[in-house]
Amino acid sequence: MDSTSGVRVSDPNSSGGGGGGAGEGEGPSTITVSGQAIDTRGGSTTSAAPPSRYESQKRRDWNTFLQYLRNHKPPLTLARCSGAHVIEFLKYLDQFGKTKVHVTGCPYFGHPNPPAPCACQLKQAWGSLDALIGRLRAAYEENGGKPESNPFGAKAVRIYLREVRESQAKARGIPYEKKKRKRSTSNLATSGSGTAVGDGDSGGGDGGGNVSGGGGAVVSPPATTTTTTTI
Repeated sequence: MDSTSGVRVSDPNSSGGGGGGAGEGEGPSTITVSGQAIDTRGGSTTSAAPPSRYESQKRRDWNTFLQYLRNHKPPLTLARCSGAHVIEFLKYLDQFGKTKVHVTGCPYFGHPNPPAPCACQLKQAWGSLDALIGRLRAAYEENGGKPESNPFGAKAVRIYLREVRESQAKARGIPYEKKKRKRSTSNLATSGSGTAVGDGDSGGGDGGGNVSGGGGAVVSPPATTTTTTTI
């Protein structure tokens, strides 16, 4: 063992009993570095972890958007891309949608479970578009874009997504409610006297998290009475 490097090399002749074995004269097959065995014949045993499902989808979305810019007429560069171009891209994706969005004149307009098919077009669901914009917004900055010039975070894009959400909610009869985050139990712990305890609706909590007698209640210690006797 090398006392300076901390690397231990296995002796190829340790099991040969004096030489003459099949492996005599060959270099060590394994070395040990910091307790991890590495096969010198086949390379390191460690390998990069595969990307997560989110990262893989984000990469595919980014490549799809870049391909859309290249095929745009006239072709667009990423530096010239604006919020209007992002909205145009979202509308382009509607042709690949799988969500039935009823028009105003359809008898099933506002019906969450139509009993029969209709001729209304399929579009991208609002939830899919919203998640897509989130991934592309992150990918833009990961590829060198500046947050202040990110076209996926433009106000026009946010307004468009809100309009899509509201129109699809009416057309499909499915209201989109913003998910409320549940408050952590650590936030409800009191330290000392006079600790304020809010209801479940404050801070994005759910509606069923009322604690200690209603919203905004202040939990105080019981009052004490002091009697003074004069002698």
